[in-house]
Amino acid sequence: MPEPDMFFFEEHYRLLGFKAIGGVDEVGRGPLAGPVVAACCIIGEGVVLPEGVDDSKKLSRKKRRLIYDQLREMSGIKYALGIVEAQKIDEINILQASHLAMRQAVEAMTSEPDFLLIDGLPVPGFKQGNRSIVKGDSRSVSIAAASILAKEFRDDLMTEYSEKYPEYGFEKHMGYGTKLHMEALKKYGPCPLHRCSFAPVRKAENEFK
Repeated sequence: MPEPDMFFFEEHYRLLGFKAIGGVDEVGRGPLAGPVVAACCIIGEGVVLPEGVDDSKKLSRKKRRLIYDQLREMSGIKYALGIVEAQKIDEINILQASHLAMRQAVEAMTSEPDFLLIDGLPVPGFKQGNRSIVKGDSRSVSIAAASILAKEFRDDLMTEYSEKYPEYGFEKHMGYGTKLHMEALKKYGPCPLHRCSFAPVRKAENEFK
């Protein structure tokens, strides 16, 4: 089970009468390539969660994958995803794309949440009541679960993309600006997965021409 403090926000809003509390988080703001992915996750009251549910960034890849697989199989867990691809990120900017992915995830829920706990700063456009929580992925169990679901789904997407664009090594760095990725960008130029509005990609594109 997660630490007891991780349930504080969920228990607080249940006491206020809300029954379907959705944690919302996104991953993929920083990479130079690939989509930003968000998840909304409702944890049913009384559900016994896998040990170690926490901010996805604090977990090893092996541990995160194990929890991801367990969360997806649990009947008391309901979740949905929102995905905004690189072209849209370039069109509306990464902050707006992150907000859009979060709204998409909430709208995709087959069981609609009646209150939202959102990681980070306030996000506009939700019809539900909501509360934003800075560092929410390490303070709220439903946000932590959402962060794991979004992170592992995005990693799987990037691994799939690496089969189409093997020269970039996406399966190794998931689109982040590692040395390997920067060397590939310099050698091959950007591919359709790259965010051309990001300065390192724009620079590589200009140098490659």
